[in-house]
Amino acid sequence: MRILGIDPGLRRTGFGVVQASGSRLTYITSGTIVVPTELTLAERLGQILDNIRHIVQQTRPDTAAIEKVFVNVNPTTTLLLGQARGAALCGLADTGLPVTEYTALQIKKAVVGNGHASKEQVQHMVQRLLALDAQPTSDSADALACAICHAHTRPLADRVRASGKLNGNGNNSLRGGRVIR
Repeated sequence: MRILGIDPGLRRTGFGVVQASGSRLTYITSGTIVVPTELTLAERLGQILDNIRHIVQQTRPDTAAIEKVFVNVNPTTTLLLGQARGAALCGLADTGLPVTEYTALQIKKAVVGNGHASKEQVQHMVQRLLALDAQPTSDSADALACAICHAHTRPLADRVRASGKLNGNGNNSLRGGRVIR
């Protein structure tokens, strides 16, 4: 299964693609969509949307995973981040990919083993797990970590879904990893 991970941001949106074959992960590509700050908000969101579509077209993933927005102290920052995330989600939805959401805590726990890991710890573990020659940038590492989290979580979610057991909130997803169709 080829998985596209997205770490949304209004200025910098990280993306990373991994191939999962059983428990083996192979790095495909990663990078950062850098949006010029002098553009209007609508233009910036449009660039995120278009770039996500292009990345999906170029990398042909089977599924996508995206980081959920956390509530920030500054409501304006939270709103802007939510809008960037919405543009990324629209780009993914437009391509027909199934999308699963994970919190930063879930992603860090799956990759580092500690939900409160630092950015440097995430970068280091992503480098090790994917056998990369160099440490990825922070945005790329966060996106790759999201894809890795999905690769580790998906088999269990599939088994739960196949068993027909619900988790108490009316759907077959695991805590926090909600499948959007």
